[in-house]
Amino acid sequence: MNQPNESAGLITRLQVWVRESISIKIFSIGVLVLLLLIPTTWIQSLIEERQHRAQSVVQDISETWSGEQVLLGPVLVIPYLKKESVLDEKLNVHLREYEELAFFLPQTLTAKSEVKPTRLHRGIFEAAVYESLNVFRARFEAPDFSALNIASSSVLWNKSYLIVGISDLRGVSSNPSVRWGEQQLEGEPTDNIGIVLRLLEKPELADGDAPTLFSRTKNEFKKGIRIPVNLSPDTPLDQELVIQLAVKGSRALHFIPAGKTSEVAVNGKWDSPSFVGSFSPASRNVGPAGFEAHWRVLHYNRPFEQQWVGSNRELSDADFGVRLLIPVGQYQKSMRTAKYGILVVLLSFVALLLVELITKARIHAFQYILIGAALVVYYSLLLSFSEHIGFNASYLISSGCTIAVVTLYVWTMLQNHRITLLFGSLLAFFYVFIFVIIQLQDYSLLVGSVGLFTLVAALMYVSRKVNWYTT
Repeated sequence: MNQPNESAGLITRLQVWVRESISIKIFSIGVLVLLLLIPTTWIQSLIEERQHRAQSVVQDISETWSGEQVLLGPVLVIPYLKKESVLDEKLNVHLREYEELAFFLPQTLTAKSEVKPTRLHRGIFEAAVYESLNVFRARFEAPDFSALNIASSSVLWNKSYLIVGISDLRGVSSNPSVRWGEQQLEGEPTDNIGIVLRLLEKPELADGDAPTLFSRTKNEFKKGIRIPVNLSPDTPLDQELVIQLAVKGSRALHFIPAGKTSEVAVNGKWDSPSFVGSFSPASRNVGPAGFEAHWRVLHYNRPFEQQWVGSNRELSDADFGVRLLIPVGQYQKSMRTAKYGILVVLLSFVALLLVELITKARIHAFQYILIGAALVVYYSLLLSFSEHIGFNASYLISSGCTIAVVTLYVWTMLQNHRITLLFGSLLAFFYVFIFVIIQLQDYSLLVGSVGLFTLVAALMYVSRKVNWYTT
């Protein structure tokens, strides 16, 4: 007769054990933390999507203006007749004659570039574009045809011409001015200057991502200006050649060191330039009013010779110049913050569990879910605000709102001002700690490791008197 009552009592004791067991509570929190990994991953994907969207819009804005500019020049091209023996179908030997090109780089080259940057906007996104006036001054020496195994009698002096490489001809904003000695020259655009320019760029990485030093994209350019010049064997080539070239572009301006000694000076009113390429400036000056930079590249610094024969010679891994940066670090910093998201959730749940054990309060699993949801939605707030007001202000607003909401919710559960204030202070410490780590670069790992070790030690100290076997 007592069997039903015994069964009911067993079920009741089982329900009480499940409700009050610390082990079951810890297991439930662990499962909940794992489930919260899913929305945390979604948040990271959302950040990447917004970053790619920003890059796409900036690329579109830049392309409608003009792309990154790579300037080469001037280079002297002198055609010559080349003869070779060929066999016909009947194995008869014939002498074939055709034109080949010989390329000669200047002995000295100085370039001065005045960059006038501006910003173009589309919605909340903006791109850096510029107009630049570039003045090249070069001097050539008499070509050494014997070093190229070219007979002087086969040189076609009257077909000589100069080439100036320009990666995006859409950016030419006025007719170039070319003067060689007393002679004023006219040029025309071409899609094949006979030289391949390769701009090697490191991919843009999110802050904190692993660097890929050997992963570089290659962009080929063959466009430019061809300038016919009527030369003769007696023409003095050491006369000063002056080329004025006004071009507009976006994001960056690059130069190829064509001279045996190349000196390039660039200045502009932009307070956040980045000096990029294979060579660092010999001198630089960056301030709120703008920047000035000067490069000096010698013949022995370049991976190509002073003269050669044959078209489509590749000039690569020698570019340098300036990139106009627009700070968009909110995406990189938001991504780094999101990577610490699961850590903040875990530490918050552990702190809440200790509060539950110390105060003998009972917090339902659904309440843990709501707190976890607030901690995850925080990253969406951070991303959306940062696109409009910047990362630091967004971090302050989003963190303050999240800390306030979670702390007030905990107070409704505990009704204990002192414990609630302690929990809110601990949650604020987590966000301040993450913010400090994000701002650091060289010492982020060290500070993070020491901070986490200290935090674990503090949790060990607080939980030292908890009897884990009571239930």
